[in-house]
Amino acid sequence: MFFGEFKLQEEVLNNLLRGTDEILVKHEFVKKLEEGRPLRIKAGFDPTAPDLHLGHTVLINKLKQFQDVGHEILFLIGDFTGMIGDPTGKNITRKPLTQEEVLENAKSYQEQVFKILDPDKTQIVFNSTWMNAMSSAELIQLAAKHTVARMLERDDFNKRYKGGQAIAIHEFLYPLIQGYDSVVMKADVELGGTDQKFNLLVGRQLQEIYGQSPQVVITMPILEGLDGVQKMSKSLNNYIGIADAPDDMFGKIMSISDDLMWRYFELLSFEKMAVINGYKEKCTLGVENPRNIKYELAKEIVSRFHGGVSAGDQAMQSFIAQFQRGAIPDDISEITLKMDAESYCIANILKDAGLTSSTSEAVRMINQGAVKIDGDKVADPKLAVRIGTSHIYQVGKRKFARITLS
Repeated sequence: MFFGEFKLQEEVLNNLLRGTDEILVKHEFVKKLEEGRPLRIKAGFDPTAPDLHLGHTVLINKLKQFQDVGHEILFLIGDFTGMIGDPTGKNITRKPLTQEEVLENAKSYQEQVFKILDPDKTQIVFNSTWMNAMSSAELIQLAAKHTVARMLERDDFNKRYKGGQAIAIHEFLYPLIQGYDSVVMKADVELGGTDQKFNLLVGRQLQEIYGQSPQVVITMPILEGLDGVQKMSKSLNNYIGIADAPDDMFGKIMSISDDLMWRYFELLSFEKMAVINGYKEKCTLGVENPRNIKYELAKEIVSRFHGGVSAGDQAMQSFIAQFQRGAIPDDISEITLKMDAESYCIANILKDAGLTSSTSEAVRMINQGAVKIDGDKVADPKLAVRIGTSHIYQVGKRKFARITLS
């Protein structure tokens, strides 16, 4: 089996399959690879916000893996669909963006994505290119190729319909247009999150209707945020932005739990799985401190987004210097506090985590300058910490805990 100058070895195939949730259909995927040509790999992003976070890069990393073995990467910016608003996972009609907002966010996306992908080997395309040229009659013809019954099979539409919640007609157009993008782009493979499965399959269906070979659908897992529970999201404040400062990015990665670290390694690291499995075995046997392995993950991620290995090394040294001042032990306890409110007062956190005997003691320790969060001294006894965050808390010289609010 050959692809250009590369033999389709088991190692290459396994790397392309690494971290995937589902492949529809796997034997079609292998057959396409065996054709010995660069495949057209599509992934679409609606520019609904100006900044990308590590959750977005799960897909972009997979594009990078395809790119590294010579496949053709089509990075679709949904500037047209962005003005509709993706209804996926929404229980209400999503507010569309203005054209100005979409264009500004799209510009930011292009700048950020090339921190991972090779700009000389990546095609950036906008679906407004063909959708703005489509007449109303042609749009009606496209809409005729799908049924309301099929649309209502989609979980979020189905729940809203049964719950008596409004579904605007334009929301039905979203998966149709996403599918039609695949027709225009002649995609061989489309990548998307697990929540995009329905939309990706519409692409397969429309390609068949238009006489094309249907694309293979590869879904990727949704990355959990710093809390290890909910998906990474800016609105939940549990995210790591790829534009975060190096020290902030390093510190956030170091704040994740040891269990979550392996999930991040699989989905975010470019290290070989054999090496990662070796790390895991050493930690399991107790011959390596998970903290040291987490250093390697944090250094890799910082290096990727901030100009190279030296940036990762410098961020690690800053992190170590910051926490050596507090002499943080290697085996601090990990505590999860489940809350109903959006934020939680620092004094209550310290009391409920057992770092102080009462809220009044917590206030007193804060006023004495004896309380730190991630090495930074807390000055306000009324400080509110958002749910969905995970930090290292210190009271005095000897009490430490990594506390996650969920």
